[in-house]
Amino acid sequence: MSENKTKVPVTAFKGKETMDGAGVRLRRIFGGSNSYQFTDPFLLMDHFGSNKIEEYISGFPWHPHRGIETVTYLLEGKVDHEDSEGNRGTIYPNDLQWMRAASGIFHEEMPKPLDQKNPEELLRTVGLPTSVVGIQLWVNIPSNEKMGKPGYNGIKGSSTPVVENGTGATVKVIAGNYLKTAGSFPGGGRLDPTYLDVKMAPESSFTFNTREGYVTIVYVLSGTPYILSGSERRDMMQGEATVFSRDGSQVTVLNGEKEARMIVLAGKPLNEQISWYGPIVMNTQEQIEEALRDLRSGHFVRDREPLIQ
Repeated sequence: MSENKTKVPVTAFKGKETMDGAGVRLRRIFGGSNSYQFTDPFLLMDHFGSNKIEEYISGFPWHPHRGIETVTYLLEGKVDHEDSEGNRGTIYPNDLQWMRAASGIFHEEMPKPLDQKNPEELLRTVGLPTSVVGIQLWVNIPSNEKMGKPGYNGIKGSSTPVVENGTGATVKVIAGNYLKTAGSFPGGGRLDPTYLDVKMAPESSFTFNTREGYVTIVYVLSGTPYILSGSERRDMMQGEATVFSRDGSQVTVLNGEKEARMIVLAGKPLNEQISWYGPIVMNTQEQIEEALRDLRSGHFVRDREPLIQ
């Protein structure tokens, strides 16, 4: 068997500070038609949250999605959620929700402090733990599945497998496979996504194998891991997402003297035209206009009674 060919970095996204929802401060790492040519099938990545309650408590009230999957991974705090399919609950640190909006869904996600029941009182209090931090990822859906039935997967951190790679890295396998361990999210189909949370000890290494032609993205949550290109070292900075070439099937990340943590994504590009309007991503402008008509008429959620918000 021939050796795996190493993928090389092709671009990096440093993100920008912005606000979304009803006033949640976040860093948009990538998102939009321009970045999608590099990140396909991943549409958008937001690193949201703050240790200041006023920067997240307004949350993401009731809003629509169509044509995509949204994946919320909570690192700190808690998020109450509800959707038009009847799913509701609270996600806690290390939990995820993987929602397939498909033909249309309404949902809300409302961040709250983990240990406080009265956020309004907390706004007037100093010195209490208030952090809410998470990652939201949007994944595109193939054109022939965009108008399919919505779906929901709640993924508990406690039931998500964790693998030690033998070289100092601990890998939480959320979706896809790592060292023959399957993740909690079943995945499959044309998307075939991989989603890993990798913690690296000092002086450790992490090697990830994926299929030729797949997009691979490494987003650094903390630390300064690095890769080697020939004899040249390239540091990957905190808050930066590095996109690797579709050629090749292997990425190796090394670490220095301090601990590091990163999100690793991989997926098969759809290579399809997209038309994007806010929370709706379809393939043509005509489909966007149809979605907007459905919103105005109250028929955005298919196979249900008209839903007017």
